[in-house]
Amino acid sequence: MARLALTGSTTVITGAASGMGAEIARLLASRGVHLALLDHNAGGLASVASELTSRAPGALITTHVVDLRDDTAVFAVADEITARHPRLNALITCAGSSMLGTLDQLTMEEMRWLVDVNLWGTVSITKALLPALRAAPAAHITHLASVYALAAPAGRIPYSMSKFAVRGFSEALRHELEGSTVTVGAIYPAGVRTGIILHGRYAAAVDPAIAARAAAAQAAMYLTEPADAAAQIVRATERRRPRAMVGREARIIDALVRLAPSTYWRALRRPLRAAIDTTTPAR
Repeated sequence: MARLALTGSTTVITGAASGMGAEIARLLASRGVHLALLDHNAGGLASVASELTSRAPGALITTHVVDLRDDTAVFAVADEITARHPRLNALITCAGSSMLGTLDQLTMEEMRWLVDVNLWGTVSITKALLPALRAAPAAHITHLASVYALAAPAGRIPYSMSKFAVRGFSEALRHELEGSTVTVGAIYPAGVRTGIILHGRYAAAVDPAIAARAAAAQAAMYLTEPADAAAQIVRATERRRPRAMVGREARIIDALVRLAPSTYWRALRRPLRAAIDTTTPAR
């Protein structure tokens, strides 16, 4: 399959105000790629866009403030993007959040909120932009899943549930678009040092001090630098890969789940013990 040429065309990035979305935007802007940046955080999005415009004055960079849970708003933003960017050939979905808590601690509303953000936001923007991507000679959709779309740990039910669903959506869509000019891939990062877990949500029933301790324990396990992860994600997009692991830990977990699909938790329980504990009182 021919390599996708991003320079000279437009890449749409969701969750671009911070984290991996912002890092990918920085890398692509440095290459002169035109960008349409989406996020619900207007201030953060404007800050990133200002930084990128000063770095890459030749690139067309537009910002679009949107709540990806609002389908009507998403489709309206898609129309804005295609009007400003006639040569669109890549979509990278980075928007997402996390949620700490056990099933006993979580409410249905809390779990639905996370699934709406992580899954339905991804589905909505993909569906809205698919006609424009189909119009390109070649295009690729990159969905950020997670290592927790390969292995489902205790204490992360809504997050893992939503990411497994993103994985399923990506694979099914790839099969639907087989033979077309649009390809689809999913990225499975392990721990990337973006701060997502530290700024994510936790169940209202969890003591804030306990949640902070669990989040810090999880963050301490993150080893991949954001710039390195961004480079791997962009490379996977350019090469139109259907599946890519980011981080050594992701490759290890992928192999573990393949070898022990029903018993892998025995190996993961101990290293994740502190990160999934949302009940033991903080000292």
